[in-house]
Amino acid sequence: MRSSAVQLKNETGFVTGMMLFMLAIFTVVGVSAIVISITEMQLASNDQFFKIAFYGAEAARGYVPRNTDLYGAENTVENGSLTFPDLNDSSVRKSIMSQQEFNGEVMFNGSSLPPRGSGFEVGTFRAHEYQMTCNGYGPRNSQSQIEAGFYRIGF
Repeated sequence: MRSSAVQLKNETGFVTGMMLFMLAIFTVVGVSAIVISITEMQLASNDQFFKIAFYGAEAARGYVPRNTDLYGAENTVENGSLTFPDLNDSSVRKSIMSQQEFNGEVMFNGSSLPPRGSGFEVGTFRAHEYQMTCNGYGPRNSQSQIEAGFYRIGF
């Protein structure tokens, strides 16, 4: 067997061309991976910011039962509402952490008979129905809103 060291004329730059082509493919794959990673990090941080705002709204929901002035005798005008944490200014927010705040309002919806099984006599007591709207705020203008209804028993 004889080996020949003669190179064909059309194959002189084939290996260099293939390597450049593979380098271009790997570059596109690398750039795509970086873009996908950045997008996923932004999605994860947006989700975290929304959760911070949501927990702020949850804190507002827990704030209302401890402040009886929001659903007491001062708030018995039908479709009238009181804001919290400041009764006079609805734009005031209560800060929980450095980037977490809340505010909201409690609206009186009217009164009716106590619900069945509540343990209160129907003819004597009334169920005063309220609706609370709780707003939570987090970093980068993230906001969340929770609405809940409740009642208190009174005369």
